[in-house]
Amino acid sequence: MPLPLYLLALAVFAMGTSEFMLAGLLPDIASDLDVTVATAGALTSAFAVGMVVGAPLVAALARDWPRRAALLVFVLVFAAAHVVGAVTTNFPTLFATRVVAALANAGFLAVALTAAATLVAPDRKGRALAVLLSGTTVATVAGVPGGAVLGTWLGWRAAFWAVAALCLPAALGVLKGIPAGRAGDGATTGRPALRAELARLARPRLVLAMLLGALVNAATFGSLTFLAPVVTDRAGLGELWISGALVLFGAGSFLGVTVAGRLSDRRPGTVLAAGGPLLLVGWPALAMLADEPVALFVLVFVQGALSFALGGTLITRVLYEAAEAPTMAGSYATAALNVGAAVGPVVAAATLGTEAGNLGPFWASGVLVAVALLLAFPSRAGRVIA
Repeated sequence: MPLPLYLLALAVFAMGTSEFMLAGLLPDIASDLDVTVATAGALTSAFAVGMVVGAPLVAALARDWPRRAALLVFVLVFAAAHVVGAVTTNFPTLFATRVVAALANAGFLAVALTAAATLVAPDRKGRALAVLLSGTTVATVAGVPGGAVLGTWLGWRAAFWAVAALCLPAALGVLKGIPAGRAGDGATTGRPALRAELARLARPRLVLAMLLGALVNAATFGSLTFLAPVVTDRAGLGELWISGALVLFGAGSFLGVTVAGRLSDRRPGTVLAAGGPLLLVGWPALAMLADEPVALFVLVFVQGALSFALGGTLITRVLYEAAEAPTMAGSYATAALNVGAAVGPVVAAATLGTEAGNLGPFWASGVLVAVALLLAFPSRAGRVIA
């Protein structure tokens, strides 16, 4: 894999740390800003909505920008949003900074996904995507637990300052390591018009691949966002154990996306057929065994691996299906991921007031995966990723 691909992954690590770290900071944010945990959970949805809206919009605006300049601007805006978030004293401002950060993240990831696909041979997109997404999974292993520890020791604002600082070496890496080509496929001639690229969204195979990816990601984010109260309330563990749970989820995610990256180019149907049913069983199992710390941690690891294996494979298929839209393919994949990331926490939060209590998100995740499998198998939609 080329060095620029790993430099892109470094920036994705900083952004992934920000996106996931709220899972360990929500209780402190809610207490400090005098809102409920469910309301604070809207910060995750705000980020995801900004990603969904921003991915196609910013990608369309940036398709004629120099690739390196576009990536650099997005990283610096992302850092600035976290500086403002770290000093604000009211929830609406923090909410707004999450939207701005999401727009910057969306622009970066949309360009980076397309750039990653052009840095490797056409039949190695899955492996390239695995390297890029490893920035996110390493964030869950190291960055997110680190943010949770910082939040426990120094307050949640310290975690925001840390993310802003992480963006600086990432920006330097982009500046020094990314060729100064266009944000799309590196060529200005022979490239499809924007209208023609957007028309690719009407293809049923592309729509279905995005829908399945969104459902799997909704299940992932729905449970991950509200994992902290389960660790402390249901399992009866201290706050520092939240970091342990997030490390295990991240380690599983890294394993899942790495293994799937080697299979998603040639045998994507195998990943879905093997991992889908296991993922479906895992979420209810978490709900039923959450009061047993060992079982909880084992299942968190397994669900992280399965979630990212399936999600990464489905998003790889989005890139393949959108191959004729070279400057917008990354935005389609980003939007699919973050439709799920926006919907998942909202669905999960709605279950918190039911009899299931803080285990409701796990049950909701099981339902979301079940819907994905119902779409994939009886309708023979599995051919979309075959």
